[in-house]
Amino acid sequence: MTLVTKLHKLLIFQSGKSSRNQIIFWFTFSITFAVIYAILGLQQAFSREYVVQDDARQHVFWMARFLDPNLFPNDLIADYFQSVAPLGYSSLYHLMASVGINPLLFSKLLPLIVGIILTGYCFGVSMQIFPVPITGFIACLMLNQNLWMKDDLASGTARAFVYPLLLAFLYYLLRKSLLPCLVSIVLLGVFYPQYVFISAGILILRLGNWNKRNFGFSAQKNDYIFCAFGLGVAFLVMLPYALKSSEFAPLITLAQAKQLPELFPGGRSVYFNDNPLIYFLGKGRSGMLSPWFFAPVTLCGALVLPPLIRNNPKFPLLKKLTGEIVVLPQILITSVTMFVIAHLLLFRLYLPSRYVGYSFRIVITLSAAIALTTILDAVLSNASTPSTKYNYFRKVFALSFTIMLSIVLLFYYPCFLKKFPKTAYVKGSFPFLYEFFQQQPKDTLIASLTEEVNNLPTFSQRSILAGREYAIPWQFGYYSKFRQRTFDLIKAHYSPNIVDAKNLIQKYGVNFFLLESGTFTPKYIKKNKWLKQYVNSDMNQDNLVQLTTDVFQRLQQGNVPALANIAPNCTVVKIQNFVVIDAKCIIKMRNE
Repeated sequence: MTLVTKLHKLLIFQSGKSSRNQIIFWFTFSITFAVIYAILGLQQAFSREYVVQDDARQHVFWMARFLDPNLFPNDLIADYFQSVAPLGYSSLYHLMASVGINPLLFSKLLPLIVGIILTGYCFGVSMQIFPVPITGFIACLMLNQNLWMKDDLASGTARAFVYPLLLAFLYYLLRKSLLPCLVSIVLLGVFYPQYVFISAGILILRLGNWNKRNFGFSAQKNDYIFCAFGLGVAFLVMLPYALKSSEFAPLITLAQAKQLPELFPGGRSVYFNDNPLIYFLGKGRSGMLSPWFFAPVTLCGALVLPPLIRNNPKFPLLKKLTGEIVVLPQILITSVTMFVIAHLLLFRLYLPSRYVGYSFRIVITLSAAIALTTILDAVLSNASTPSTKYNYFRKVFALSFTIMLSIVLLFYYPCFLKKFPKTAYVKGSFPFLYEFFQQQPKDTLIASLTEEVNNLPTFSQRSILAGREYAIPWQFGYYSKFRQRTFDLIKAHYSPNIVDAKNLIQKYGVNFFLLESGTFTPKYIKKNKWLKQYVNSDMNQDNLVQLTTDVFQRLQQGNVPALANIAPNCTVVKIQNFVVIDAKCIIKMRNE
C-alpha cells in the first residue's frame, strides 16, 4: 500500500459507513479548533482592565442594572437598549447576573460557549447532508474562521446566537426530530426573532418535491407534520412581537429615513446608496452580498460545488450526498425571499441584510467543505489508481495538493494574518477618567462630544446625554429624542452665549461636561466621527447639518465659544488631554 493510498484511507473512509472512531476523531478535532480560536479572542478580551467589545457597549452596558437596579436612572439610552433586547438574550444575562457573574464578564466568556455549540451542530448538519467526517471538520473549521474574522461571535450580543440556533434547527429538521426542532424555533424567536421567518420558509419549501424535474408535492408525511407544527410554533412565538407596543414607537418610515444624513454614505448608519447595484448587492445594511462570505478564501470552493454535482460520475465521492442536500438551496431561496420582503416592507421587518448574512455563511461553508473534500478525494483517488503513465508525478501532485490544502485550512488562519481573530474589542485608555466618574453619584449625567464618552456607560456605569455609538435610528420614537439631544449638545458646546449651555444643563439635568484638547477648533469638527457626518453632508435642510456647518464656519473665523472661555474657571479635574467641567459652576456664571 503506497503512502498516497494510506493517506487517502486515513482522510476519507469510503467503504460503507464511516467508523465511530473516525467520527469521534474529526468531531473532537473540530471542537479543538473552535476552542483555540476562542482562546485567542479571550486573550484580547482580558488583555487589560478596561476592555469591551464594540457592540457590547450598546447591548450589554445597561445590564449592569441586573447587579444594581439604581444604575442609569431615567436614562433614555439605557431604557431604549433594554427595550429592544430579545427576551431570551436578556434573560440569559439576567440569570448569570443572579448567580454573581458580571454581564460584561459573561459577554467575554460567551463566545467560547457559543462557538463550541455551533461547531457541534455544524458537524452534525454536515454529516446529515454528506456523511464524510472530514467534511464536517472542514466545514466547522472554515465556519469558525469566518466568524472570527468578523465580530458577530465575539460581540456576545443576540446575533451571536443566530448560528448555533439556526444550525440546531437544521440538524433536528434533517434528523426528523420534531420536539427539538420546535424548541429551536422557540429559541430563535426569543434570541433573534427575524430568523423565525427563515425557519418557517424552509419548512414550507420542504413541502415541495425537489427530486423531480416537474414540481410536485412531497410524499413524506413527516414534512407536513413538521410544517404544520413548526408554523404553529413560529406564529405563537412571533405573536407577542406583533402585539407588543414600544414606548419608543413608531418605527422609522422610509420618508423619515430619507431625510437623515446619517443614513447616507459618510453617515453613522449608512443605508441608502445612489448606485442600485451597491444598494441591493453591496455589503451594507441594504445589500445582499458581503466580502466576508468568502473569508477564508477556501470558502470560494462553494462556487465549484454545482459544476461538481453536474459531473457526478467523475467524482465518485458525491454518491454519498444524501437527499438532504436540497436544504441548502431551500435556505438560499427563503433568505432571498425574506430579503425582498424586508425591502418591500422597509424597516418593519428590520434590515434586509439581516435575512441573508447569517444563513448565506452557513450555506457557503457547507458547500465549500463538500467541494473541497470531493476534489481532495478525486486527486488522491487518481494518484492511488495503478497506472504506468505519469504515476510518479500523479503521486507527487497528490501529496503536494494535500499538504498545501492542509496548510491553507489549518495554518493560514491565524498564522499568516496580521490580525486574527478580529474581535472589535475597544480598549479603554483612560482609567483615571473612568474611576473619577465611578466615584460620582449614580444619577450623574455627563455631556460630551468626545469619542471617549461612548465608553463611559460601560467603564464608569454612569449615564451620558448622547454619544455616537448610541445613535441608532430604526426606532424613531427614540431617535427623534436622541437627535434633539445631539442638537442641544452641539449648540451648548459652540454657542457664543453661555445661556445655551445653561439651558442644556437645566433641561436634561447635566452634571458634568467632558471636553478634550482641540474641542473648539475647526480641525476637531472635521476629525470627530460624530460631527463630520453633518459638516460633510449636502443635505442642507437638516437642522443638525445647518447647525454643525454654522459652528464650523464660526470656528474658522476665529470665534471663541462661551464654554471655552469659562472652562478654565469651572474645571474639576484634568486627566491627560481631557478636562471635566462642573455644570453647577456654569450655572453660577453670569450671562454674557
